[in-house]
Amino acid sequence: MRILVKIGGAQLEQPEPRAKLCADLARARAEGHEIVVVHGGGNQIRTVTRALGLQEQYVDGLRVTDAATAEVVLMVLGGQVNRTLVAALQHAGVQAVGLSGADGATFSARKLEREGSDLGYVGAVDTVRPQLVHSLLAAGYVPVIATVAPGVRSRAQDPFYNLNADHAAGPLCKALCCDAVLFLTDVEGVLDASKQRIPQLTPESSAELVQSGVAKGGMLPKLEAAWMAARENPLALVKIAPAGAQDAVLAALRQNTGTSFRMMEVSRG
Repeated sequence: MRILVKIGGAQLEQPEPRAKLCADLARARAEGHEIVVVHGGGNQIRTVTRALGLQEQYVDGLRVTDAATAEVVLMVLGGQVNRTLVAALQHAGVQAVGLSGADGATFSARKLEREGSDLGYVGAVDTVRPQLVHSLLAAGYVPVIATVAPGVRSRAQDPFYNLNADHAAGPLCKALCCDAVLFLTDVEGVLDASKQRIPQLTPESSAELVQSGVAKGGMLPKLEAAWMAARENPLALVKIAPAGAQDAVLAALRQNTGTSFRMMEVSRG
C-alpha cells in the first residue's frame, strides 16, 4: 500500500515524540508499505517570526504571509523542520529524502483566495509532477515533503508560497496515487458527545457534529482537511488517527484506531 502520512509540526518539536514517529514509520516501511511524509511546522515558524519581531496575523486559521514571513516559512519548513525529520528517519533506519515543491518541480502553488482578505504568499497546490516522488519510492526511499513551493507563474526571485500541510495532503495523495492518507495528530480520533471515538464519519454525520457543537475548536480544521482529502480521493482510506498510538502508522490502517472518512456514494467493496 502507498500511504501518505501527514504529521503536524507539534509532533515534531521534541526529540522523543519525533523519534517515536520515525520508528513507527520504519516499521510500516518494513511491512512493505510505500510511505510519503507531508509535514507541517506552525509552532516552529511562530517561534522564529516572534524572535525576529515579525507581526503575526491569521485569517480562518491561516497565517497571513508577507514577503518577509514567506522567507521564514521557507527557512523553517524547508530547512529546520524538514532536515531534522529526515535525519531522525535516517537514524531509525529509513532511507529518506527531503523535498519541497521546487525539487524536481514536484508541485507548484497558486495564490489562495479568501473573500475580503489578502493572505499574501499563502498558496494551494496547483500543478503536480509526480515523477521524482515515483522514482524515489521505486528506489526504496521515503520522500519527506515540506509544503512550500514556487508559484505556478512566479519569477525566480519571487518568494515561495506557504501551503497549509493539511490542505495539501489531499491533492498530493491524488497526484501521487496513494491508497491512504493518514492525518496523525494529538487526538485519538473524532469524538462524540460522550467523548467516545467515532470509528467512521459520513458527510452527513460530520455536519451534525459541527451543527450540534460537539465538534468545535481545533477539531474543525481537522475535519475540513480530512473531508478535502476524502473528496479528492474517494477510493482512498482517509483517517484522523493518534500519533501517540503504538505503531501509529500500522495502527491507523486498522478499524479499531482513529476515525475514517467515507463518501456515502462510494463503495469500498
